[in-house]
Amino acid sequence: MRILIVEDEPTLGQQLKSTLEQNGYAVDLSTDGEDGHFLGSTEEYDAAILDLGLPEIDGLTVLGMWRKEKRNFPVLVLTARDSWSDKVAGLDAGADDYLAKPFQTEELIARLRALIRRASGNASSELTAGPVRLDTRSGRVTLAGEPVKLTAQEYKLLSYLMHHKGKVVSRTELIEHIYDQDFDRDSNTIEVFVTRIRKKLGADVITTIRGLGYSLDDPDEAPRE
Repeated sequence: MRILIVEDEPTLGQQLKSTLEQNGYAVDLSTDGEDGHFLGSTEEYDAAILDLGLPEIDGLTVLGMWRKEKRNFPVLVLTARDSWSDKVAGLDAGADDYLAKPFQTEELIARLRALIRRASGNASSELTAGPVRLDTRSGRVTLAGEPVKLTAQEYKLLSYLMHHKGKVVSRTELIEHIYDQDFDRDSNTIEVFVTRIRKKLGADVITTIRGLGYSLDDPDEAPRE
């Protein structure tokens, strides 16, 4: 899952970026509203963390611009303002959730997980596909109850496919969502990760849809485009 952070406090921004990366997310960090708006308008994200008190363009304006541009990824508004009127303004502008500073990092990550799950139609924090289970809280993957160790990139790819279970996901979409902006994006590595996951979880866990991409499904369920 790929996350955009727009936060002008350098220390906080880097702390959030580092923490989210440690939890398996690909993260881009912007420190002002103009750059943040550009990234959110031109790159693909699964969610954004947006501060309201930004230089150049304030967060509410950035959020409104994204929504007018039909950029519908979930947005968690993060701000030092804690009045009810600021919360209402953020939600009315198109925010999906609101968290006031100071906050506990664990709460922010839990809220972010919930936003991403809801956006992909998953209510539970545990994703399943046949005997494969992925716990988004712990990052634990099991096969028929037995733990399976995945690398960071294997986990990101599996997580994205499980969040979009039953859907055909193109190689381009996977690249856009599991790598951050600065990563050297080589489409050939996707096939390498898919091969490794199949070796660990079973040859049939990920289906290649020739000319379209990949699909992860429950047994006996046909993928949807």
